[in-house]
Amino acid sequence: MPAIHSSLNFYLKPLFLSHSTFYSRKFPIPKQLLNPRNLCSLATSESARNGGRSGALSPPPPVSEEIQRIDVNPPKGTRDFPPEEMRLRNWLFNNFREVSRLFGFEEVDYPVLETEALFIRKAGEEIRDQLYCFEDRGNRRVALRPELTPSLARLVIQKGKSVSLPLKWFAVGQCWRYERMTRGRRREHYQWNMDIIGVPEVTAEAELISSIVTFFKRLGITASDVGFRVSSRKVLQEVLRCNSIPENLFGKVCIIIDKIEKIPIDVIRGDLKSAGVSEGAIEQLLQVLSIKSLTELEEILGAAGEAIADLKLLFSLAEKFGYSDWIQFDASVVRGLAYYTGIVFECFDRDGKLRAICGGGRYDRLLSTFGGDDLPACGFGFGDAVIIELLKEKGLLPEVNLQVENIVCALDQNLQGAAATVATILRGKGQTVDLVLENKPLKWVFKRAARINAQRLILVGNTEWEKGVVGVKILSSGEQFEIKLDELE
Repeated sequence: MPAIHSSLNFYLKPLFLSHSTFYSRKFPIPKQLLNPRNLCSLATSESARNGGRSGALSPPPPVSEEIQRIDVNPPKGTRDFPPEEMRLRNWLFNNFREVSRLFGFEEVDYPVLETEALFIRKAGEEIRDQLYCFEDRGNRRVALRPELTPSLARLVIQKGKSVSLPLKWFAVGQCWRYERMTRGRRREHYQWNMDIIGVPEVTAEAELISSIVTFFKRLGITASDVGFRVSSRKVLQEVLRCNSIPENLFGKVCIIIDKIEKIPIDVIRGDLKSAGVSEGAIEQLLQVLSIKSLTELEEILGAAGEAIADLKLLFSLAEKFGYSDWIQFDASVVRGLAYYTGIVFECFDRDGKLRAICGGGRYDRLLSTFGGDDLPACGFGFGDAVIIELLKEKGLLPEVNLQVENIVCALDQNLQGAAATVATILRGKGQTVDLVLENKPLKWVFKRAARINAQRLILVGNTEWEKGVVGVKILSSGEQFEIKLDELE
């Protein structure tokens, strides 16, 4: 039987529910539409009018005489945000935004839905296989954004010379990746990004790491809780150049090396060999990646290279910013995305219980991959899921309760309009007000006031209202008094 067209599916599904009689009485239905065979014929002709385009047909809905219960859980890997979770999310996002403001960054945002080509760069990137992508009804390939940096690059190219450099932009946006879920890893998450466009010096990376450290300090997280592993993509470039490895293999090698802590070292060796790296180069590469000291790295690569100079400057700046005890050199950090070109860093929990908390680096050649003129750039991405797990682990997760300044209650049904007037006056003065919308006993009102942490209870009674006053009770102290409407603050 042909599939029922999706638009018909939406309108006609109610006809097959157990209360179809109600629908047929309220909205008379042509008899021919009640026959599923006729529906399918109609869907087929509709498909023909659509030119048979992708997405024009959908599978037929199950025809049942009973109302089917839906799964009340969100899709796997996603989350609901009921009020208590939303308050916590807002608290976290407010800290993201406040730190960004302290560092002079401006907020931007981009569409959650982007052109698929924006995220397809070089083969082998893990992110390519994790896209939520599809063809829309205009036959365009689109994807839910898995990260924010390519969207940033697109916007920078779009703005061109209409914006003055440097750009210091930040964003807090939802991202989607179809990946295996672990603790702190979901298929949707929110991400805080800070990016600096137009500054080639390592001072930009130093500033970004400083902003993350500032954020941690605001939340009570210390250098004994988390740290930063820092390296440079230029370290790998110099090793490959010394071994006459073609530059076009660089991105592929980085993607393989990024998995060094996730898969056995023999698999890494095999993948590097398959990529065209010689045995000698593989051994030197693995030797360099095991280095945890800049001094030792300098002995192998020499002091003249850009990688050593950049890293030395970064560690020197870390002392000036006051976070030198937060960072350490680790040559194995390369980051998995192909667009990084220089300094790279990852933040980790020192107990080793969680995946990377955040990560970033320099990406000076990203814009040209989208047809724009390259600009020096660096940034980081900081997800919302792992930091919440860390705060739970450290006992630092705050209890963010609902707080309302006033609860206003009419003592008589005929005073509901008067109570609404009082609420409007207070709201006009910037006060938060929970207006009791029904005729409720005072016992119920006091319970609600306690639940919403109201500071004041304002009672509107007949006698008081006639005098132009209302009763006020300060709930923390129990103090009670009457006050004129025009004096109510």
